[in-house]
Amino acid sequence: MKVLGIIPSRYASTRFPGKPLALIKGKTMIRRVCEQAWKSKLDAVVVATDDIRIADEVMGFGGRYVLTGPNHPSGTDRCREALELIENQYDAVVNIQGDEPFIDPHQIDLLIDLISQDDVQLASLVRKIDDEDALFSPNTVKVVMDREGRALYFSRSPIPFLRNVDKQQWLKEGCFYQHIGIYAYKSDTLRQIAAMQPSALERSESLEQLRWLENGLSIRMAVTDSENVSIDTPDDLVKAEQFAQNQPVEP
Repeated sequence: MKVLGIIPSRYASTRFPGKPLALIKGKTMIRRVCEQAWKSKLDAVVVATDDIRIADEVMGFGGRYVLTGPNHPSGTDRCREALELIENQYDAVVNIQGDEPFIDPHQIDLLIDLISQDDVQLASLVRKIDDEDALFSPNTVKVVMDREGRALYFSRSPIPFLRNVDKQQWLKEGCFYQHIGIYAYKSDTLRQIAAMQPSALERSESLEQLRWLENGLSIRMAVTDSENVSIDTPDDLVKAEQFAQNQPVEP
């Protein structure tokens, strides 16, 4: 099976304009994401962007890009257009977040292993929650799964709800999982979900993966122990710089 890694990357951002070109320990964020993706088992990696400044940067460090439209509502839609613009045929796609410069290549490999299975249409990752603030934060997306690792529901609320248990004891008494926003799709499934209309649950929680569940698709989840460092604001960039300074010397 041939698997393509696509990194959606746009210049315009309400909270952090020009984020993909921000420097972290001397390298742009988009370069760091690409370099991590190159370490995985992906057959190819391409940046899907709507801005020539990002395209020039990618070309400058030897990466590959495609120029997509500027008005995509989500990274999934940008991935779908990128897939159609690429001449080679790929059986599956991994959608890699462009704001995670330290993504663990093993996380990408976990998704490749899952999406390579015949019965898997969509795949994503979870990590066990061990922090009370994350558990109750609406910015941390939670997920519950069945015994086979298929997602049952995603929510910004803590799920499952522990009845008759003091909330200060929830982490001790229950098991909660945080959704990691990296996806793998069979190519035909990516085309299918990009054509779906927004759903009621999706609008309620502002989570596009609920649209897929409402339309009867199955999402297989794998558990990762790696902690992801996402950058949404300039303040996050300061934390990322500190994280990079603490990493082993790069080759």
